[in-house]
Amino acid sequence: MAYRHFESVEKHAWMLGILTAVMVSLGGLAEILPTFVEATRVKLAAGGKPYDPLRLAGRDIYVREGCYLCHSQMIRALRFETQRYGRFSTAEESVYDRPFQWGSKRTGPDLARVGGKYSDDWQRVHLMDPRAVVPQSNMPAYPWLATARIDGADIAARMRTLRRLGDPYTDADIAAAMSVDGRTELDALVAYLQGLGLANGPQPAQAGAAAAAPVARTSP
Repeated sequence: MAYRHFESVEKHAWMLGILTAVMVSLGGLAEILPTFVEATRVKLAAGGKPYDPLRLAGRDIYVREGCYLCHSQMIRALRFETQRYGRFSTAEESVYDRPFQWGSKRTGPDLARVGGKYSDDWQRVHLMDPRAVVPQSNMPAYPWLATARIDGADIAARMRTLRRLGDPYTDADIAAAMSVDGRTELDALVAYLQGLGLANGPQPAQAGAAAAAPVARTSP
């Protein structure tokens, strides 16, 4: 009897199409709805705040230059991950990221906790000439960042747009964007990297271990 019902469905393409669509829809809802419900519960870590003007510019440069193609910013809750990179990542840390930078490829190391691990000077040299500090690195150099300048008015406009999307920027915050006018893109990217894992993380990462550590890294 059951076979005849299946046979009836198989012989009528329209019925098979409708039932397939219904089942796919139900399966999709079962996977997607819990994610949307959980997303509404995500709250920023205590003391967290949106990107300041310089770091906001740096984050946009990070995305523009495709750094996310080689570096993830998502440490999984697995022992070998946390031993190498630090405390596992949480959704709260990415509340102000549009789009998030979790990533899935690690040609270079995960950067979720890189803030404060190296000095500003190390980061600058590394971005300008990666092999000067990590001889085995396959990361490309970004020398143009040292001469390209930031437009403060443009950053202020971005902050106003982000405020419409829910980021709690005040008028004073937006006015402060003009303070970065004329700074280099290298300044901005270094500021962004130095805040990763420190600004909105659930707990501060251990700062200061060493610009001189000879660790095999490929990088930002």
